[in-house]
Amino acid sequence: MKAVRIYAYGGPEVLVLEDAPKPEPGPGEVLIRVKNVGINPIDYRTRSGAGVARYWKDKPFPFILGWDVSGTVEACAPDVTAFMPGNEVFGLIRFSQPGSCYAEYVTAPASQLALKPPSIDHTHAAAVPLAALTAWQMMFDTAKLEAGQKLLVHAASGGVGHFAVQFGKWRGAEVTGTASGKNEAFVRDLGVDHFVDYTKSAFDQVVTGVDVQLDTVGLEVQERCWGVMKKGGIVVSVVPDRGPLSQEAAATHGVRAANVFVRPDGDALAKIAGLLDTGAVRVMVEKVFALADVAKAHEHIAGGRTRGKIVLAVE
Repeated sequence: MKAVRIYAYGGPEVLVLEDAPKPEPGPGEVLIRVKNVGINPIDYRTRSGAGVARYWKDKPFPFILGWDVSGTVEACAPDVTAFMPGNEVFGLIRFSQPGSCYAEYVTAPASQLALKPPSIDHTHAAAVPLAALTAWQMMFDTAKLEAGQKLLVHAASGGVGHFAVQFGKWRGAEVTGTASGKNEAFVRDLGVDHFVDYTKSAFDQVVTGVDVQLDTVGLEVQERCWGVMKKGGIVVSVVPDRGPLSQEAAATHGVRAANVFVRPDGDALAKIAGLLDTGAVRVMVEKVFALADVAKAHEHIAGGRTRGKIVLAVE
């Protein structure tokens, strides 16, 4: 099969498209013929030796990047009963170990997959898993967001952010989203009740009484997040590269702080698939790159200005 492998950490030039052995499913696994792969910021960070590569005890060279996949089941291990050949599936695969999705075929634990929503194509399905599960686990598993609460979503036009806004509205929260002015129309179309253009206004000067705040930015957001919170509220962050939220600062302001590291979850993904099928949630794909242009895709997402998601077309 064709696959994009890495033999050393570095820039986009270390991504090598070449022939590689076709994998075989082990116990509890299926073999997927890959249609599309979602690309996330963690991809280029890991390629450079940061990201989740920092947690690997050994450097597994050569390895194949990519964790978000959508495709068709080609074969199943004998103990797999949830899926059968021909099923269209999507999932977040083996995160935070190498997921090996930048390839024509990938094996995946059946427990990490869900049936692809019939209402969307493989391109859009591949853009869902990591970003949507991150938002889901931040808001519902960790913050326990409830109807009527005030939700603040930073980088509301990004991969995680654009799902978080929609999940918040679906749950019945009052949602404020921050983004640059050029993305205002997009973020408002997602359903935010209040929009903050961070290039013109400091969010901590215009937002108050927040129950749940989602930080996908880090940097100065972590320094200024506390003053907008309601007592007893919670700030949830997913930027481990920039350090965890300060529990001491949270306690000083009478709020809670939590750091989330996304995990594969086929059951939650199936629930998200239902929301996609009903139209309660939609996924924005900004651009699609061919597998051979994976280096260009990494350069694009490293710019930090992606609206929604970008995707690789494998088949």
